Amino acid sequence: MTNVTVSQVTTRKELRAFVRFNYKLYKDCPQAVPDLLEDTLDTLDARSNPAFRFCDAAFFLARIDGEIVGRVAAIINHRANKRWNKNEVRFGWIDFIDDLNVSRALLDTVEQWGREHGMDSIVGPLGFTDLDPEGMLTEGFDQLSTLCTIYNYPYYPQHMTQLGYVRETGWVERKVFVPKGEHEANNAKYFRIAEVAEERYGFRQRHFRSKREIKKGGYVEKMLGVINRAYVDLYGYSELDEAQMKWYADRFLLLLDRRFLSVVENQEGEIIGVGVCMPSLSRAVQKAKAKLFPFGWLHIAYELWFRRKHQILDMLLIGVLPEYHDKGANALFFADIIPCGIRCGYEWAESHPQLEDNIASQKQWKNLDCSIHKRRAVFSKSIR
Repeated sequence: MTNVTVSQVTTRKELRAFVRFNYKLYKDCPQAVPDLLEDTLDTLDARSNPAFRFCDAAFFLARIDGEIVGRVAAIINHRANKRWNKNEVRFGWIDFIDDLNVSRALLDTVEQWGREHGMDSIVGPLGFTDLDPEGMLTEGFDQLSTLCTIYNYPYYPQHMTQLGYVRETGWVERKVFVPKGEHEANNAKYFRIAEVAEERYGFRQRHFRSKREIKKGGYVEKMLGVINRAYVDLYGYSELDEAQMKWYADRFLLLLDRRFLSVVENQEGEIIGVGVCMPSLSRAVQKAKAKLFPFGWLHIAYELWFRRKHQILDMLLIGVLPEYHDKGANALFFADIIPCGIRCGYEWAESHPQLEDNIASQKQWKNLDCSIHKRRAVFSKSIR
């Protein structure tokens, strides 16, 4: 039997090793996009991430003969547990070699840590909040991953089943082709619906001249406020507070492309819906070897601001306030973003993960040329 030892991360050096193990494991995998080192270190740092005010967390490394062969984060989100009346410990940032002894040792450690903190079940992969990567890939292993989602090898979900975990819920992701030629979406369907919504309800698009205008007006925080209300009843959602919104706003603005920020307001000028896209940074992060410094930022800057021909557009967030569902607000997003995608020469867009049982969200794609090309899931188990 393999001699696996698991120890808790206690130093900054070990935390860096925790983050970099992902890159080591996937360095020869063309579909994987590694964790961005500096960004992930901030996320896992209690001094930086405001989620630690209502979350407990511990990070663990598995070793065989001193060599790191796996990692996992154990997280208790007290706010989400209270909201959903649960006593769950989450596992996240999980990676391991194809050895059942390693995955078992990692998850046994999280289970024990959870029991010691009064939890009665374990679920994951999940992060601190829904803006962290979540969901284990179960289909689409041959597809290029994105900066904001998890890539894992096909043996991961097999290990989960062998260890007694059951699938709790899942997400789907779509490849959405930019409309061309005679496709219905290019024949003004979304534009007609958008016009009706504007005339009937007084909806309008807000566009921004600069990132300074966005920051000065606190628009990122306002947009995240919409996301809070739009996602409040979705699986396991952990509501963002003011400190978290400011933290995410500072990070978000660095990579924002104003051309693909779609904000819908009502007659009173209140934001009722948000659509956020950005050029895919998957290949750029691979070339940067997951590090911004000293030279990795050059690859990302080139992709964001200097590349003339793009292929993939990543859809990061789409959210509409519940009271405005079925009133055409989503059509304004597509009527805004589709022409820009055509002008910029994009071939297709990658949708953000959407819960498979969120029927209203699934319907918005029906008039576009698209197909589901990835599926992911969370797994759970009783630990009592």
